[in-house]
Amino acid sequence: MQISSEQIATARLATAWLLWYPDENLISRVDEITQVVQCLPEQSRLPLEKFLGYLNTTPISEIQAHYVAVFDMKRRACPYLTYWTDGDTRNRGGAILKFKQAYLESGFDLGTEELADHLSVVLEFAAVGNSLTGDALLTEHQGPINLLHAALLKMNSMYAEVVEAVLATLPEMTPELARRMEELAAAGPPVEHVGLEPFSLSPTIDTLGGRR
Repeated sequence: MQISSEQIATARLATAWLLWYPDENLISRVDEITQVVQCLPEQSRLPLEKFLGYLNTTPISEIQAHYVAVFDMKRRACPYLTYWTDGDTRNRGGAILKFKQAYLESGFDLGTEELADHLSVVLEFAAVGNSLTGDALLTEHQGPINLLHAALLKMNSMYAEVVEAVLATLPEMTPELARRMEELAAAGPPVEHVGLEPFSLSPTIDTLGGRR
């Protein structure tokens, strides 16, 4: 089923929400997100419905512990897209700057809560900031997003469902992309620790229409 540009934006904003740290603010919006997701084609709707069911039936403390264990403690499921290509190296600063510049040129207020290459931030930008530039950023980093999805599947994490819905908004896999993924997976992120400061994973989105 063909997915429209409006449905792509809806799917990306919903997944941006669901990839934030699961606090009470997110849980309080599950019904709203569930309603919005109903308009999506099944390739995005079905995985998101599974994940929303998980949020509805699992204690929040358990969800939060799982989120921290998956995204904060295991680099193989890193949600920062430039980490997959640049690791903790000096090159990563320049890669993140490209995201920031794209946001600034589009008048998108990133705020200070999260690094510019966090998948949630890129998804929100693509949904409500600049769809053309956001789509280009996501497509350029489709390899890392696929690797994140594969890592989450291996960890039996329900967050794989959310990333599956993200992938449904991107172009189909090509042989070139598959080879690039294999190269990244085999080599792993470059290592050169430069002391990047950790950033808060608290969500900064206030409504499904934008940030606080």
